[in-house]
Amino acid sequence: MAHLHHQWPSHMAVILCIPPLLYFLGVAGIRILPATKLSISKAWSLARTVSNAVLFFSLACCSDALWDAPSLAGRAHIASIVSLGRSQISFRFDLVESLMLLLVTFLGWVIINYSQAYMSGDPHERSYVARLLRTLACVSLLVVTNSIAVFLIAWVSTSLSLHGLLTIYPTRQAAVIAAHKKFLASRLGDLTLLGGVILLVSQTKSFELDQIADYVSKLHAVPLSIHVAALLLAISAIIKSAQLPLHGWLIQVMEAPTPVSALLHAGIVNLGGFMLIRMASVINTTQSAQALLVIVGSATAVIASLVMTTRISIKVHLAWSTCAQMGFMLMECGLGLYALAFLHLLAHSLYKAHAFLGSGGTVNQAKIKGVIPVVRSEKLSALLASGLYGLVMAALGEFLWRPTARIDATTGFCVVVVGLAIAGILAAVHSTHSVVVSLILAGTAFAVSILYFGYDTLFQRVVPAISISVVQQKPLILFALVCFGLLYVIQTMIRVYPRGTFATALYPWIYAGLYLDEVFTRATFRLWPANQVSKLTERNHTAQLFESRGERR
Repeated sequence: MAHLHHQWPSHMAVILCIPPLLYFLGVAGIRILPATKLSISKAWSLARTVSNAVLFFSLACCSDALWDAPSLAGRAHIASIVSLGRSQISFRFDLVESLMLLLVTFLGWVIINYSQAYMSGDPHERSYVARLLRTLACVSLLVVTNSIAVFLIAWVSTSLSLHGLLTIYPTRQAAVIAAHKKFLASRLGDLTLLGGVILLVSQTKSFELDQIADYVSKLHAVPLSIHVAALLLAISAIIKSAQLPLHGWLIQVMEAPTPVSALLHAGIVNLGGFMLIRMASVINTTQSAQALLVIVGSATAVIASLVMTTRISIKVHLAWSTCAQMGFMLMECGLGLYALAFLHLLAHSLYKAHAFLGSGGTVNQAKIKGVIPVVRSEKLSALLASGLYGLVMAALGEFLWRPTARIDATTGFCVVVVGLAIAGILAAVHSTHSVVVSLILAGTAFAVSILYFGYDTLFQRVVPAISISVVQQKPLILFALVCFGLLYVIQTMIRVYPRGTFATALYPWIYAGLYLDEVFTRATFRLWPANQVSKLTERNHTAQLFESRGERR
């Protein structure tokens, strides 16, 4: 079997182990420190040293990947450490992995430095920094591994480590209950991923992700086991990305420290999309898996976008935004737009980390501008004209980058989505009487269009292209277009008639998220009653008291 990769010597695998290994060593170092106040400053010093070293290494790896981009775009570098018969523990290095590793380590570096001041004086400070390093270790291992078994272990370990961060305050019962909702949802996602992994390994006789991809890409008739595996992987990604109706925990874990929220929304929740990109060859074999991603992703993006507009709390608003963005990314994967999905992943991670870590400044800005927004109606003709101008600008942006390319359904879909997105910027032109401001807004909208399609062109060289048949794609594109067209129509009706019958009748349902989370919450409490969570909270609080007393001694 020919592989689309280049075999590296074993010592290169050791180099790829360095980021997760350094994080794990940092956790071990913090755990062996004596329980004193002085140990807390030493723990933070060790965490900063580890994050600096890992970030430097990731920058070096990313620089090497960009330098060798032409060869890496066609095939990845695979390095093995241990061979156990036909299976082996190997690591993968290409443009996608190097950029993801840099993203994870950069976010870790920022969050660790931010957390030291944020958690200063907190009684759970020492435990927090150890759990944070452990979570970063699991995520970085998941990113670089080429073994599907190690990927599964890192996937589960990341979720369990995050659970420790979400329950850092065991006396906050609401936070504990929300974390346990997330715990149960994650275990369901773990089981579906485990089922998919078992089916793939039994069919391909390999634990290596690159070999599994090679095997599947050469199949003329796809067996049932691969179809079921693809469907299970899609379900696992949907659960990991907090899609409707299993989204409630993402909105309700806001009592965790703000740096934890930044890590969750900027990093861990994106792992569902990263897994789909890595497993793209498997997902594209099954139309039901693609359809599930598009239907759930599009519906979540539309509903969460509407719910987001009803929220006043900054962190809750951002949480619903994450839910919507994850839906959009999964929809892109379902349509076979993996380059756009990866671009979306990187951009959303950086934006959401900045948004959460800067949420305090956002609150101050809201106080200056006034807490109560001014409700005003806008003209229907102006909003419709903005949508039309947006479509024209998006088409021009696409044409400037690919003037000779053939217009297909995928290109048309991207033009429509980008056009409707920048229509919001253009709508502000009609509410200003300044020519300069109008030109700036129009120029900004056109710049967004050019940058979007420019980055799309660039990332198509970063992410390996995996074809999806037009027969499979067209119905899915039509469904996604209907969803986003409906979203634009609803938003237009609300902006034109903010006090009208339609807006007032829709508001209670949208504010409640269509009551979708209530169904999952009831099922959760049947499996994990509230009184059991309360007892667990008391036991955790007692343990934390003993730990804090030991630190004071």
